[in-house]
Amino acid sequence: MALVNKVDIKMKVDIDKTIQYQIMTYCFFNNIFISNSDMKFLAELSKYKNIELTKFCLKLVEGNIFKSPQSARNAITKAEKKNLLDKSGNNKKTISLQKDINVQTSGIVLLDYKILGSESKES
Repeated sequence: MALVNKVDIKMKVDIDKTIQYQIMTYCFFNNIFISNSDMKFLAELSKYKNIELTKFCLKLVEGNIFKSPQSARNAITKAEKKNLLDKSGNNKKTISLQKDINVQTSGIVLLDYKILGSESKES
């Protein structure tokens, strides 16, 4: 009979931590490496359906996530290459978090992940 070691952790956190955890989990299981500043800007982006690129870069600088709009743009381009966000439009580009990430950002959010890790059997 197989024995399962269950870890049951319950905690109450603010919505920002909940958003970051959802993004971190998505990136972990999809083998996508992101830095802390990438995590912060993706969490901020998740709060908007679509936002104009230049306006968002300025918000990231105001929020002390990046030091300049250009460093914010560089991070956005890097995240786009990792398929973490969608960019649309020609003249005034808008960006949004990739829909596949499916981050819940409002209301009361209960995250209930059930993950079973097992040792591989040697043949």
